[in-house]
Amino acid sequence: MYRKDLITAEIQKLAEVLARIMGLKLEGKFKEAQWLFNESMEKSFVLPVNLLEGADLTAFEKWLNDSDLAPEKLDSLSEFLYYELGISAERNLIIAPKLNLVYQFLSDRHKIVHLVNLHRQKTIQQYLR
Repeated sequence: MYRKDLITAEIQKLAEVLARIMGLKLEGKFKEAQWLFNESMEKSFVLPVNLLEGADLTAFEKWLNDSDLAPEKLDSLSEFLYYELGISAERNLIIAPKLNLVYQFLSDRHKIVHLVNLHRQKTIQQYLR
């Protein structure tokens, strides 16, 4: 029960950070939003930004397999990545394949499939073409 409480608290904190990032973007403070996003990737998910920003999908997949993040935390990561889509065509090409891998990993490894994630997977297919 204690572990579940810790994960729940961490997910709540991540949701607040994501809301802050979205708010900064709405205010037009894109550099600040990007800084907070990058910091969240590195500190909350232990995901090096260069790995996320790089074109090497195999390296990202290796990180995903080795990261040992709880399914709830992976779901939070998918939220962060999903809200990075639509910023620019270049960004979409970087983020969409990695987001797709996260959804696939949740499904295959953790047997977790959300209706929202299924819909989002269909949506991100437009970015993968």
